[in-house]
Amino acid sequence: FLSALHLATSDRDKKKTVRELMQVVLARKPKMCSFLEWRDLKVVYKRYASLYFCCAVEGQDNELITLELIHRYVELLDKYFGSVCELDIIFNFEKAYFILDEFLMGGEVQDTSKKSVLKAIEQADLLQEEDESPRSVLE
Repeated sequence: FLSALHLATSDRDKKKTVRELMQVVLARKPKMCSFLEWRDLKVVYKRYASLYFCCAVEGQDNELITLELIHRYVELLDKYFGSVCELDIIFNFEKAYFILDEFLMGGEVQDTSKKSVLKAIEQADLLQEEDESPRSVLE
């Protein structure tokens, strides 16, 4: 699972929080609402095939906007990986995090344009390819 927690707590507490939240979400029936109250947060989640995407937001945040953000992230992953699946995330988790960081930073939306985010990712991929390409002794 990917997790991006923007809480001022220890790594141990963050892992415990993620584990508890996963148990709560996975225990819910498929027909249940994608919003729930948990501790002092609102949890918004969406299942896409075998993948669950989940956000815990503060009480004043809008659940529908959060659901749309989840959908936008999945669209970005689909566009990049070509119909994203669990294995794409497992074997390319750094790229999934990079896409998330281009889209959200510190829990706040940075760029809502899919085209802009995908262009930034494409440029980063080109830079990475240049760095990894073999160079001659004369360079």
